[in-house]
Amino acid sequence: MAGEIPDLIAQERTGTGKGAARAARRANMVPGVVFGGDKDPLAIQIPFNELLKRLKAGRFKSTLFNLKVEGQEDVRVICRDVQRDVVKDLPTHFDLLRLRRTTRLNLFIAVEFIGHDDCPGLRKGGVLTVVRPEVELNVLAGDIPDHITIDISGKEIGDVLHISDVVLPEGAKPTIDRDFVIANLSAPSGLKAADDEEEEEVAADEVPAIEVDES
Repeated sequence: MAGEIPDLIAQERTGTGKGAARAARRANMVPGVVFGGDKDPLAIQIPFNELLKRLKAGRFKSTLFNLKVEGQEDVRVICRDVQRDVVKDLPTHFDLLRLRRTTRLNLFIAVEFIGHDDCPGLRKGGVLTVVRPEVELNVLAGDIPDHITIDISGKEIGDVLHISDVVLPEGAKPTIDRDFVIANLSAPSGLKAADDEEEEEVAADEVPAIEVDES
């Protein structure tokens, strides 16, 4: 999650129940509800096209939003469910959960690389191959980092960068319980091709001669 927490703009919905929900859908809106946070549930609605666009963009259910509803205080929320039409697979209802600052949640955090000018591997023509441009971390809702930083200063071709090489923000921890790879410094493609050809020549030289007995 890079940059600021995105806004999710909704309208307060009058009435509850199936009748009010159907009325919202007839108006090309998707009905929803906000709950949690020691407050009463709030019935809301979002334009169908706006919600569909966000769903198609991906990770709607793992993104923290700043919910803006006219007449209500802004609040941080995360989606807990999106109900869909069983035939058309289009959204028909959604649930949002209000978050306290002490709430822990899993979010994808963007990875930023620094130190390019002081990286010997890059100066030699190496390529920084990013395996994970984002890393899923368990974080506090009140202390969500915009990104995590990896310094590649001093790194050589062949070096591999793991999650253990990252200084994580206080209170944040990976959701994967192993030292996974985030990026690596690989040799340029031309050098790789030359190495492959050399290996093939060596392998050919090592093939033993076959003696044929013609007697």
